[in-house]
Amino acid sequence: MSASELRTYFGRIYAPDEAWLAKQSPEPILDPELPIIDPHHHLWDRPNHRYLLDDFLADVRTGHNIVATVFEECNSMYRADGPEELRSLGETEFVAGIAAMSASGLYGPTRVAAGIVGFADLTLGDRVEPVLEALIRAGGGRFRGVRHSAGWDASEAIGNSRTATGPHVLRQADFRAGLARLTEFGLSLDAWLYHPQLDDVIDLARAFPNTSIIMCHVGGPLGYGPYAGKRDEVFAAWKTKITELATCPNVVMKLGGMINRLAAYDYRALPAPVSSAELAAYWRPYMETCIERFGPDRCMFESNFPVEKMGISWATLWNAFKRIAAGVSVEEKLALFSGTARRVYRLD
Repeated sequence: MSASELRTYFGRIYAPDEAWLAKQSPEPILDPELPIIDPHHHLWDRPNHRYLLDDFLADVRTGHNIVATVFEECNSMYRADGPEELRSLGETEFVAGIAAMSASGLYGPTRVAAGIVGFADLTLGDRVEPVLEALIRAGGGRFRGVRHSAGWDASEAIGNSRTATGPHVLRQADFRAGLARLTEFGLSLDAWLYHPQLDDVIDLARAFPNTSIIMCHVGGPLGYGPYAGKRDEVFAAWKTKITELATCPNVVMKLGGMINRLAAYDYRALPAPVSSAELAAYWRPYMETCIERFGPDRCMFESNFPVEKMGISWATLWNAFKRIAAGVSVEEKLALFSGTARRVYRLD
């Protein structure tokens, strides 16, 4: 695939162009002492795209006071053999080792993977119980929940989640039986799907009011493929559903992760990355809506690195978040950048 074809290949993940990122105009770090818990990042070793502890820390050390992080499942380091339903244990084992390395203090003050969100196939229903037990053991006290991604769209241009077998996974009886087991263990569900599917999360949250549900990536607004050129229409539809979702007290919203799905700008076609002010302008309407509807104590900013690194640097991304939150109180800012994540992922 040529570089020009990659420019608009939204919905897929590829290695960031480090030379292009280096063209970013330097920015001073805003509010550098503000403590941040990044509740959503990945670590992996994929063909032509390695992003492990040293790579992540290289980004973290470019600025901002990152005190702790939560690892988010990403089909990384699965076991090569054994029962299919247990292969995801390899990912949690791998990340628990990274977390132990970080906790030694030898890699700096940031406690990487203080919380771990792994994967278990909730469509196993009641049979997911031993898988969850094994994940809890493998997490070494850090396992906090499961993400079972359900992003699905009829258009091939969008790129569906690996675990999305159709548009309504969250409504399936087998999934809900597995979710009941998850809830009994006191674990949370990280939900990921696209904005046309938000009714499914609303229905799930109401059916399972005792389940802690964390909505990823601002509820998945789409801006490419069949949704390209429909910004106002998408925003209006998304806002209606987000307003309804916010009435579910057991749902918390992650603010971030829109480089690859909202497709607000064609970053690969630009000579250099946008500034934090420009990025904040693209994302502010969505994030401010979430903060207004959910409240700061039910919202948390997320890096979604290294996915977001395809279009923006670490320092610039967190500067953009700080610009979006500039108008809130000190207490609300602490909630958005660390307090909500600490509480929801039980990091104390």
